[in-house]
Amino acid sequence: MGLDELLFRGINGMAGRSTVLDWIGIELAKPGNLLYPILLAAAYWAWVNWRECLIGGAMLAAVVGATDALGTQLKGLVQRPRPCMTLADAHQLLGCGGAFSFPSNHAANTAAAAAFFQVLYPQSGWIAWPLVAAIGISRVYIGAHYLTDVIGGWMLGGLLGGGTAWLLIQWSWFRPAVRASAQEQPVRTVT
Repeated sequence: MGLDELLFRGINGMAGRSTVLDWIGIELAKPGNLLYPILLAAAYWAWVNWRECLIGGAMLAAVVGATDALGTQLKGLVQRPRPCMTLADAHQLLGCGGAFSFPSNHAANTAAAAAFFQVLYPQSGWIAWPLVAAIGISRVYIGAHYLTDVIGGWMLGGLLGGGTAWLLIQWSWFRPAVRASAQEQPVRTVT
């Protein structure tokens, strides 16, 4: 038994023992449950800075879509079977899902969004990354992925989301540089 299978069995082996943990794992695995927090965050973002929300929201949607598409293509290239297909004793709380496992698109998409916001708003990390971790672990808990599938998804999403946000803040129209006040400008003397 390899390390990946051992880690999977350790996390997935807890499934079915607690109705509360099972419910949390299932709810975290449902993408639709993130709709209300996303809408609240978007409303706040629009209230604080409508231009950043409009441009950033479109870029975020594009990067999550691109991350999801790339993850799907990587699944086809790697063709790693899901643990629920290869391990007879895997606990399946939500069915097995598609044929292939690496990378986890749930993990990739949430990491892309978290990294995107972490670059734009560093304070957002204390909310976003624990949620990303919980969603990623839930994928193993419910029997859909190995832990390395989740870690690979986090890496893919983090690079794409963080890189896109970094490029976005380089664009002066997105976040114009604040002009230095008169006190901060150097004093010129005429000689």
